[in-house]
Amino acid sequence: MKSKIVSLSKNEEFKSILGGKKISNKYLTIFFKKLSDKNNKKLNISFVAKKKIGNAVSRNKIKRRLKNIMNDAVKNIKINFNYSYLLIARKTVLEDAYKEIKEKIFLDFGKIK
Repeated sequence: MKSKIVSLSKNEEFKSILGGKKISNKYLTIFFKKLSDKNNKKLNISFVAKKKIGNAVSRNKIKRRLKNIMNDAVKNIKINFNYSYLLIARKTVLEDAYKEIKEKIFLDFGKIK
């Protein structure tokens, strides 16, 4: 089964989404905005872990966790595919339990209409 998640690629897309709406919690900040040239059948999302968080191994672990959570979210909850998303992680994603992070992210994506 092919993944429904597609990453953002252009610098203009990132800048545009940063100008959109945002939701923050203990683990991450979610920026979202409708992009005009986007395929509505796939989830357009990117994950960012800043260098302040730690070394490359820990940043990649954070991104893997977030991708896994978003794959579950696509299957289990209703996510608005009209938006493009940018998830900027915080250090607490590494420190806290996976289950807690997943519940909080599911709640936040439920708020986005």
